Formats: sequence, C-alpha cells, structure tokens
Amino acid sequence: MGDPGGIGPEVIVKALARAPRDARYILYASGEALHAAAEQAGAEPDWWRLEAGSSLRDVTRSHRVVLIDYDTPGGDWSRAHAAPTKAGGELSFRLVEDAIKDAARAEGDAERIDAIVTGPISKKAWQLAGKQRWAGHTELLASRLRAKRSAMMFAGPKLNVVLATVHLPLMDIRHALTIGRVFDAIDLGREGMRRLGAAQPRIAVCGLNPHAGEGGLLGDEEIRLIEPAIEHAVRQGIDASGPFPGDTIFNAAVAGQYDLVVAMYHDQGLIPVKLLARDESVNITLGLPTVRTSPDHGTAFDIAGKNRADPGSMLASIQMAIRMCRSAPPPAPGRSSGTLPATRPAQ
Repeated sequence: MGDPGGIGPEVIVKALARAPRDARYILYASGEALHAAAEQAGAEPDWWRLEAGSSLRDVTRSHRVVLIDYDTPGGDWSRAHAAPTKAGGELSFRLVEDAIKDAARAEGDAERIDAIVTGPISKKAWQLAGKQRWAGHTELLASRLRAKRSAMMFAGPKLNVVLATVHLPLMDIRHALTIGRVFDAIDLGREGMRRLGAAQPRIAVCGLNPHAGEGGLLGDEEIRLIEPAIEHAVRQGIDASGPFPGDTIFNAAVAGQYDLVVAMYHDQGLIPVKLLARDESVNITLGLPTVRTSPDHGTAFDIAGKNRADPGSMLASIQMAIRMCRSAPPPAPGRSSGTLPATRPAQ
C-alpha cells in the first residue's frame, strides 16, 4: 500500500477496479485506509480479509483479491494525513518487508507471490521510524533479496530510462559514479528491455556534464568513466552509444532513434519521463530475482483523502508486473563476462 497517509490507498482501490481479471491480488495494507478510499471513490470493497499473520493457505484460490489487514488497536488510518508520520513510516516499511518475505518463498509454496507492486512511500516517514539506512524501496529490495546489482528503470509509452545512480545528493554523484555503475545500468537496461520485447535494444547513454563534458573542458567524467563503460558494453554485444548531452538525447529517443536512455542521475532521467507521461510510466527495479514495479509518483500528501489522485500509473504498474511475470525471464543477475577497464586518468 505504501504510506497509509498518502494517495496509495486511493490509487490502489481505483486501479483494482480496472485491473486484469485473470490475476490474483494480495493487498498488504490498512483495511481502514482502503475502506475509506473506496467509500470516497464510490467503489465497492471487493476483497477477502485476513488479519496480518494469517496464512494465505487458508484462503481458496477463488478469492481474486485478498486483503492482509495490518490495522492495530489504537491506530486510525480511516483518514489521510497531511504530512509524513513515524506511524506511517513504520507501517509502510512493515508492509514491504512482509511482501518481500513472501516473494522470496520457494517455488510451489502456496504463500509465494510472483511480483511486488509498491505504493508510494515517504522517505521522511521512514527516517522518523528509524529506517533511514534505506533511501527507498529500491535499496531495501536489493538488500533483502541479495541482488548483486540493481538499477531503477522507468518504462513509458514514449520514453524508457534507466538510472546509473539513484537516491543521492547531487554533490555526491561525481564521487559515486564509476565505470561499473554505468556499465551495470547499460547491461541491466538491456535485459529489462528484452523482457519487454526488444530483442536488441538501441541504448543511448547520457553524459554527466553539460554538453557531455565538451571533450573534457566541462568535466572529465565522460572520458574517464562513461566512455570506458560504453566501450565495454559494446564488446559484450550491446548496442550502446554515447555519451550524449542530456539536453538533446531524450528528443532523439522520443523520435524513435533509441529504445532506452541511460541517465547518470535521478532528475536527469526523471524530468523528461514525468514531463511526457507522468501518470502512464512505471518504475521497474532491474536485477532482482522477483518482479517489482511501482507508480512513477510520490505520496502526494497535499491531495491525499480528497479523491483527486489519478490511478493511471498504479494501473500501468499492475499491468506491467503481470506482463513481466508472463514473459520469459532474463538471464540470472550477475555481471557479464569480461573485465571492466580501469578508470582513465583525469584529462
């Protein structure tokens, strides 16, 4: 469900009304929050309720939607809250932790789930709850599922983007960026696009600096880090090119010249994604042993509880998770063969 005080309950209720009928949905959520959202949206609650800690083995497969209800005595999530809270952080963290545990169960286990679709969380609420070790869902999922590497990808009708770095302050990016990080984003991005049906995706790689460094005049990260990563990817048979200036390459991708753009940092990639298709794009975590998707928006506390949230991105996330579950899985996560080149000396 994500943060119970945000728009997660509302977009889930609205999306489920239009979600594919040939899949089964397990809701890790506050029943109070979902019922309140359903009442405001004029939707009929259509789920079988279980108390948290109960076994899914006790529920027949005939129940298409099952709510695992985490409401506790003294809690009140029947109304949205206008700001992050410690209680909201504790609950949203517990919900995703339990979903991860069920995704990690063995094949054939009746309680195993095939994919995780996460509602938006508040990083501030996680911090208030003492969970600041993880910057967000992506980092927690990678840690708990022991992914050797992972990447955040955004898939939309007009543009697909994968990020080399995720939730980092801008001033820290140049110290965190490495050849390996750039290569992993390219390589995992290729596997993600293959799972979405592109056999040999054309990948464009952004530079970090204005004008992609202008040959070293505006920064040397392109020469030392990004170019070697692209060259290594090409040797692995990946159709990758660049580095390109970030202010022009997205236009080329939207025009159909590339299937995927690798951005060096969060806002470089997310601004064009959200500008072009805010309520249609899907966040996919690449490199995990299970499918994970989420909407491309946040908690939107300012409109929570007002029945104004658009469920488009949540519906697209559900549809994408089902699509990925039914497509052939990519090769097991792990670095491609070949030794990464050493960082080039500063110019």
